[in-house]
Amino acid sequence: MASTPIEIPRTGDPAILARLFGWCMLAVLFAFLVNNVLTVGFGIAPVTSLISGGATAGTWLELAIYGVSIVIAVAYVMRSTTTALRWDAHLVHSFNVYLIRALFWAVFLVGIVDATVAFMRVENIFDALLGEETARVFGKARWVGPYIHMPLIAVGFILAFFTRTLGFTWLALMVVVAELLIVISRFVFSYEQALMGDLVRYWYAALFLFASAYTLFEEGHVRVDVLYAGFGPTTRGFVNAIGAIALGMSTCWVIIGIGFNGARSIINSPVANFEVSQTGSVGMFIKYQMAAFLGLFAITMLIQFVSYFFDAVADKRDEPGHRDITPAAH
Repeated sequence: MASTPIEIPRTGDPAILARLFGWCMLAVLFAFLVNNVLTVGFGIAPVTSLISGGATAGTWLELAIYGVSIVIAVAYVMRSTTTALRWDAHLVHSFNVYLIRALFWAVFLVGIVDATVAFMRVENIFDALLGEETARVFGKARWVGPYIHMPLIAVGFILAFFTRTLGFTWLALMVVVAELLIVISRFVFSYEQALMGDLVRYWYAALFLFASAYTLFEEGHVRVDVLYAGFGPTTRGFVNAIGAIALGMSTCWVIIGIGFNGARSIINSPVANFEVSQTGSVGMFIKYQMAAFLGLFAITMLIQFVSYFFDAVADKRDEPGHRDITPAAH
């Protein structure tokens, strides 16, 4: 799919309620993620403990983070009442594009480096180069994660500032190349290691989970349009706005709420423990990141749904700057 380039209006008629809803949604998401780090990383009792008992001073700090985040969002909207909905949508989408681009660079760098480390670990190359004692740390996920993966992820976010590609095409190509190497090494050289399959799954998971938000932007997801196809622009805007809330944002919050629900949740637990697969030291140490992929999918989709909601309300109000989506050439 490809969108027709348009000039995005910066100002328009006030739409305070819609903008308050969207920006407060992002504020709550930010506060939730910060509080998740405080709860899991520092052992602070969550905000829900205010109801169930067991609240600490840190819990009140977490509650204050929610309050401050919402106040900032409300202040921004009230100080920019003439900002166009489509401009807000553009700002939110631009941030999401940066985030997705950074994640692409992160999985690219981690995939290449961790696969190389895994190969050297399996073939005992570290033992020959560094000695048995030093090489032992490369077999510990709790060392590889913080001291190799995390710096590479940080470099990925830095590279995202200076590049413009989203990397989906390249990531798809790398998946094909990685799979091709498995075929060649297995059937030509009779050689295969668990790390090779890990790399394919790692990149493929990143490809379809991280690309989903941009696919939403380009209206690339499958839509059952039995009635929708016959609607006019303003009716479509109304349907899209309701759908973004009732189906899109709600689904994302369910994933986020379950996935980040305490230290033992399905996302927090693997990430906090740098969990590895059953292949152990013969595979890549990236299972904990693949658990995080599900959370990142929900986060990027929620951010994109806020942008989508702003655009949909603008369509409902018949505001200028509508972006037409046309099928890509085949």
